[in-house]
Amino acid sequence: MKIYILILMCLPLLVAAQTPAERGLEIAIEADQYDTGFGDSSSQMMMTLKNANGDISVRKMTSKTLEVNGDGDKGLTVFKEPADIKGTAFLSFTHVLDADDQWLYLPALKRVKRISSKNKSGPFMGSEFAFEDLSSREVPKYTYEFLREESVAGEECYVLETKPNYKHSGYTRSIVWISKKILQPIKVDYYDRKNSLLKTMTASEFNQYLGQYWRPHQMLMVNHQTKKETRLDFSNYEFKTGLTDRSFNKSSLKRAR
Repeated sequence: MKIYILILMCLPLLVAAQTPAERGLEIAIEADQYDTGFGDSSSQMMMTLKNANGDISVRKMTSKTLEVNGDGDKGLTVFKEPADIKGTAFLSFTHVLDADDQWLYLPALKRVKRISSKNKSGPFMGSEFAFEDLSSREVPKYTYEFLREESVAGEECYVLETKPNYKHSGYTRSIVWISKKILQPIKVDYYDRKNSLLKTMTASEFNQYLGQYWRPHQMLMVNHQTKKETRLDFSNYEFKTGLTDRSFNKSSLKRAR
């Protein structure tokens, strides 16, 4: 009798047990919901590129983001320095499962170039960030599996494995460390199409805005295969500035300054 009672007491726990996939998806949804509602944002960025020999070049740009209900975010990045790429602008419409729409305006040619969905894995303006790295991470774009809990740089994290659901990704999978405290990714390992470790991104110096939204002030992408790296330094974050869809169309690329 005692054995049957013990089994009955344990049944709710057995029913409630989550698979790694269910737990991973739950964490991804929680992180996404926590970051929903900011409306729009803008910031200034400094991009520092370092090659395998240690040579450094610096670029400065501005970035704007518009949150879109029911779809992925819209983003606009405009280069300010150096002079030879000033006015170059990148526009991105992230979608949940459909291929993202992305365009690049090249002022020297005075034309807008559409980026093929097959080229999303290519480097963004010679950096170690790929075009797909600059898209918002919509939950349905990936499958998730909870791996473990682990501390990174003193931050307690959930560790998830994600795999892209969309075509033409440059990655077979990623390992993502999500901070339990701020529900933001603070480290990502990217694996290439041969399932070899390609790059590692680390985000740091987070600040909170509007009492809820956490943003990094530095992101570092290291390419383990080429020994190159790109660092992004963010400053002057602003939120709810009144940006609209009109600020994010192909015409806005040409008039962006």
